[in-house]
Amino acid sequence: MEIFKINGQQKLSGEVTLHGAKNSALPILCASILIKGQSIIHNCPDLSDVRATLKILEDLGCTVTRQGDTVTIDATDITASQIDESVMRTMRSSILFLGSLISRTGCASIYLPGGCDIGTRPVDMHIKALKSLGATITENGSSITCCADRLTGAKIILPFASVGATENIIIASAISKGKTTIINPAREPEICDLAEFLNKCGARIYGAGETTIEIEGVERLYPCEHRIIPDRILASTYMSACAATGSQIVIKDVRPTHLSPVFPVFNEMGCRLYLGHNELKVEAPKRLRRVKMIKTMPYPAFPTDSQSPVTAALSVARGTSVIKENIFENRFRFAAQLNRFGADIDINEQMAVINGVKTLHGADVYATDLRGGAALVIAGLVAQGETTIHSIEHIDRGYEKFEDNLKRLGADIKRMKDEKIAKEKDTEKGQQTVVQ
Repeated sequence: MEIFKINGQQKLSGEVTLHGAKNSALPILCASILIKGQSIIHNCPDLSDVRATLKILEDLGCTVTRQGDTVTIDATDITASQIDESVMRTMRSSILFLGSLISRTGCASIYLPGGCDIGTRPVDMHIKALKSLGATITENGSSITCCADRLTGAKIILPFASVGATENIIIASAISKGKTTIINPAREPEICDLAEFLNKCGARIYGAGETTIEIEGVERLYPCEHRIIPDRILASTYMSACAATGSQIVIKDVRPTHLSPVFPVFNEMGCRLYLGHNELKVEAPKRLRRVKMIKTMPYPAFPTDSQSPVTAALSVARGTSVIKENIFENRFRFAAQLNRFGADIDINEQMAVINGVKTLHGADVYATDLRGGAALVIAGLVAQGETTIHSIEHIDRGYEKFEDNLKRLGADIKRMKDEKIAKEKDTEKGQQTVVQ
């Protein structure tokens, strides 16, 4: 196990370039199963979630190679339709293999997925949608088996604009028979990126990013090359780190329209934002101003994934800020860890009241989830003294070489082995030797 050690109160400066979007890479990699041939994916981030997805692809019979940020998947020969339980348990997005496998092989058998414990995130919308497309589904409480000779288009109305359900329907319908219409789909940029990839392969997907998506099923898809969009959540995380530390940085390879939902919040915090050609300059004041109210909602509203880093920044703002979390019921689990730094955050159900304090102090804390872990890093950058962050494997799920990029901006952060865990393991080994 590894930890982060941070010596805080270092100003950030310089430039940082965004890697490809995690939330685009995962569905696109899952969708590559539909193509009999090579899919060449550029700007693919090297994240633990991506590595787990590539492992699944290999287990299913794909040939996978990586050179730098380019991943090539040859899905000509799919030899399996079941995914190992241990890999499924590591990430939520593995549910997307359901749609791609049933379309490609006629059957899919998967275990219920894992991932961050930030809410229930039921898979019922995925199951109902696939049933609408003609799949026969069997559940036993821990696994799902889904079969169909060929899926048939249908009209599907989503009760909530679920990103995962929208992606699964798009993937499953791409080579189905007939026309599928999705009413109230998710509109995130990552949905558009998935549709663009599949359309390059010969799919007929219309309306991605709008309130209705139509998919005309085709007989087959063809190999293509595709570049994944920049990670907008990573951008908002760097913006939060800059804001919290009163710094000035330049973020390169940004898509301004993808970040438009977060710009008003940073402006209200007192930050000055300057847009150039595919880059964003952030100038933060010495101390941030409070934000009256933030409500997380599906795109194009403020993203839930940006909420945790922004909460960390607001913990040192002047005044009281309020955040209403409307997506995941457990998204504020990290707040208790932030309070160990001396932050003053009160949680009442889905509402956070953040009473800004002048300074934070170093703390020994544990990452509870991916974005909450990033929030703890930001708090460590601001705090006086040394901070130790445990369970950073959560952070590695969505941030590539996070500490290296922060170092380039001037942060004093190191990745180290957790000596406490190492000693405990050595003790356990010694006890086992004695018993034997």
